[in-house]
Formats: sequence, structure tokens, C-alpha cells
Amino acid sequence: QVQLVESGGGLVQPGGSLRLSCVSSGRIFTVDDMGWYRQGPGKQRELVAVISRNHYTNYSEAVEGRFTISRDDAKNTVHLQMNSLKPEDTAVYYCNFKLKLYIWTNVRDYWGQGTQVTVSS
Repeated sequence: QVQLVESGGGLVQPGGSLRLSCVSSGRIFTVDDMGWYRQGPGKQRELVAVISRNHYTNYSEAVEGRFTISRDDAKNTVHLQMNSLKPEDTAVYYCNFKLKLYIWTNVRDYWGQGTQVTVSS
């Protein structure tokens, strides 16, 4: 059974930085996209950043230039470096892997349990 566990969330002042990590456990054949999503209070879950197997990256306009996504394929881990944080970045952040458990299976979505990020003075 594959599990994704996020870490690195917390309380930070505006302008500060945090680094989120998502570590997978369990047998995985291959991971396609790795991504970070967030859900703020009273809002729908939204894409923050995604990185492909070829390490191409895509960011939402809200975080472009402030956040950086990276992946370690040897460890099936994804990170999100968040700089210049703003109060509107406050949300629960979820990691997402699009992966195959075995060569013969289809790509499926797997989600972490979420980590809270609060930006406040």
C-alpha cells in the first residue's frame, strides 16, 4: 500500500519561508507527475505546482516566482520551497503523485493527508 506523508508545514510570518516535503512509502513502479495542491479556508482545492518525470515544472500564477518545486526520483520524494509567503498562502497543502504500482497497471492518483501552512503576523 502506497502512502504519501507531508511535512514542513507550520506558522510563519509574512515574508518568511517554509520548505514542504512529501515522502512516499510502499512499492512503486514509476511516478509520472508529482504535484502540490492547497485548500484555503472556504475555498476549493487548487493546483500550486507540478513537476513532470522530465522535471518540467508548472506553477499557478499566485505562486510563480516565489515557490519552487523539486523532486528526488531515487527517493520518490517531492519538495516545495516557499519564499516570500503571504497571508493568502494560508491553506492545507497536499502532495499528489500520479503513479503506477506495477508495469501493467494504469496511472492513478495518490494523495497525502495534508500539512497546514499558516502565514500570519
